[in-house]
Amino acid sequence: MGAGAGGSVATCWNCGDTYDVPDGIMRDSECPHCTAYLRCCRNCGFYEPEAHNACHETMAPLQADKEVANACDYFRPAGEVRPARGKSKTDLDSLFKGD
Repeated sequence: MGAGAGGSVATCWNCGDTYDVPDGIMRDSECPHCTAYLRCCRNCGFYEPEAHNACHETMAPLQADKEVANACDYFRPAGEVRPARGKSKTDLDSLFKGD
């Protein structure tokens, strides 16, 4: 899946497909490829099955189903989150512009 200008791109926990994150991941956001919820424990950088409550953030509330959308304030996308290609190319080009 290609990235639009601006925002970021991240990876789905379920299918590994990339998706655009223009303004953050909303509670009801779903992967455009497999429809898995994106704002869920399984897609969070704090998720760790072996940790207490499967979460490294000790202040996060317990989420019984790790694959269902939630509104945890500690959520951060897991895996690689990078600027969308259009923005990166523009930023890179601006570094090499002559005066």
